[in-house]
Amino acid sequence: MTKITESIEIARNPEEVFAYLDQLERHGEWQDQIVSSTRQTEGPNRVGTRMKDVRRMGNRTQEVSWEITEYDPPRRVAFRGVDGPLRPVGSLTVEPSGSGSRVTVELELEPHGLMGKMLAGMATGQARKQVPKDQAKLKERLESGV
Repeated sequence: MTKITESIEIARNPEEVFAYLDQLERHGEWQDQIVSSTRQTEGPNRVGTRMKDVRRMGNRTQEVSWEITEYDPPRRVAFRGVDGPLRPVGSLTVEPSGSGSRVTVELELEPHGLMGKMLAGMATGQARKQVPKDQAKLKERLESGV
């Protein structure tokens, strides 16, 4: 596995940035590959909260179920995929930076089974290109007043 690590500066305070990131159903607003997100557990976000995303993968869609594995608002949330041939494992960290925030995304795609091993290199390459685009969109949304 190859870890992808990308950071971006956002001119909003960490509490505001984390509050937006904490709205899991809204991740499709800044992650282009998300078609839809559905909460699988009730209540506020916490360790164990599960989501199911439908993601665009090339010319098809794929369901990706994931859960929160670490929850430390307004600083950090970590997650892991729970099914599928490629399971995302990563975190979002929000830190004070100057008069705003620095958001750092760490992501790895864990291959499972033969299909996962076959797709891992290509998918990681695509993710390496997509993560900075998603962060730029996150920055644009937050700095425009969302």
